[in-house]
Amino acid sequence: MTRLIIWRHGNTDWNAESRVQGQTDVPLNDLGREQARAAAPVLAALRPDAIVASDLRRAADTAAALAAVTGLPVRTDARLRERHFGRWQGLALTEVAERFPDDFARWRAGDPDPGAGIENLDDLGKRLGAAFRDAADLAAGGTVVVTTHGGGARQGVGHLLGWDHAVLRSVGSLANCHWTELRHDDVRGWHLRAHNVGLITQPALTDAV
Repeated sequence: MTRLIIWRHGNTDWNAESRVQGQTDVPLNDLGREQARAAAPVLAALRPDAIVASDLRRAADTAAALAAVTGLPVRTDARLRERHFGRWQGLALTEVAERFPDDFARWRAGDPDPGAGIENLDDLGKRLGAAFRDAADLAAGGTVVVTTHGGGARQGVGHLLGWDHAVLRSVGSLANCHWTELRHDDVRGWHLRAHNVGLITQPALTDAV
């Protein structure tokens, strides 16, 4: 049985401002660093065998908090980056709604390819799903913690589980520094064991931010 823990990064100033991050390399803020430090001992108690992180600072620095507790190195994988949000990156969601009303409406409705240079959800799911599988292969039969981003996490999980977009839209986003637990065995394949687990109940911001 292989256990995969998919951990969303801690809070950033852009999260707090509802500003679209996408693949912009925004660092953790003080709250995000504290969230990572608080969650690290809980995840360390799961006895991870490997840690893999997106190379964007907010994810890599979140993973570093767990590495400091476990002594494990952090491997980085650029495939674990957040969805690319094209011309929206750096804009507040209110600005997006004003400047790109048609694309924004399609995105809100769940269109997998809403325009504005935004990465297609199918491509995102395949990218993250492949990275998740490779991470899990680092410790087959053990536990791997993967630190990534909200939108990427959901689509990658959906890809592994074989869920379509309609099903994924009914699954809530991960809150900052919360995680999803998947397990894999030769009989059942990938299956979901827990979702949005964390220390403090908090609203999950939209995947774009």
